[in-house]
Amino acid sequence: MAKIRVGRVGEQIKKELSQIIQTEIKDPRVGFITVTGVETSNDLSQAKVYLSVLGSEEQKEETLKAIGRATGFIRSELGKRMRLRHTPVLIFKFDSSIEYGSRIEGILEEINGENKRS
Repeated sequence: MAKIRVGRVGEQIKKELSQIIQTEIKDPRVGFITVTGVETSNDLSQAKVYLSVLGSEEQKEETLKAIGRATGFIRSELGKRMRLRHTPVLIFKFDSSIEYGSRIEGILEEINGENKRS
């Protein structure tokens, strides 16, 4: 029963963080960010937030720095929007699975193109 609640809270955190990052943060260094997942600890004290950022490596680093500086604001906004006794500590990490998937898709298209020519 507790795992179900942790999962539901994680999904709600994901939804709220997406909204907060897109609408509330005014830092120009924050580019196009997608919150791809949230893993919460069993006691809801920590939440690992996985972000996908479009752009070069330099833009990704700048975005992560900007998000790191806005963590306090993001956490306080999350606390206002969600009714939890304690707002979890947010740990932001990059999720490279989208880039990895698009790279594999490109390789597969290249292989299929070569097979059609043969």
